[in-house]
Amino acid sequence: MNIPPESGRKLILGLATFTLIGFSFIGLIIINAFVDQSPLEILRGHSSIGIQVISGVAFGLLAAVMAHFIISRKWMETVMKKYAGLIGPFKLSIWNILYVSICAGIGEEILFRGAIQPLIGIIFTAIIFVGLHGYLNPKDARISVYGFFMVFIMIAIGLMCDHIGILSTIIAHTVIDIYLLLVLTKTGQELNSKDESVDPTTVEDQQDP
Repeated sequence: MNIPPESGRKLILGLATFTLIGFSFIGLIIINAFVDQSPLEILRGHSSIGIQVISGVAFGLLAAVMAHFIISRKWMETVMKKYAGLIGPFKLSIWNILYVSICAGIGEEILFRGAIQPLIGIIFTAIIFVGLHGYLNPKDARISVYGFFMVFIMIAIGLMCDHIGILSTIIAHTVIDIYLLLVLTKTGQELNSKDESVDPTTVEDQQDP
């Protein structure tokens, strides 16, 4: 099903807004009900704001570059084309990408690292998080390779949350999403341009006996 770019952008931005508000709200309810720390204590973290910002940006960039390296390998070409083909047609602007990434970084980290992780632990939270994103697929070995990599990244982010603070994980998550969405958007638009540049009459001529 082809979704018009404008409708697709509105859908993505709407889902991002729901993630920011809905996930954060659910996370705060769980924290208040079941977690020993208060929401304010969790948000404050264990390190200064400066340390959390620097560590979040540094780890986010490192993880994003590593993820880009994996999905840009020749044997991952089908995975890159699949996700770039999903994102590219919506023609997200840099502001769209920033908004979606910030919403996901805040909402998902408050729910998963702030609320769920203290209850079930770092490893199970990482596996559930990556699984819900569809990256652990027993029917697709290539995407599962990327999924296992992301599990390790999410374990590292879980450790950052426990030892540095949730602000660092929100920033790292946001940086990863910004980087990868930029890559997927650019790749998707390039793929669309190649498809549009094919002259149908040329194809028909080549098919004639």
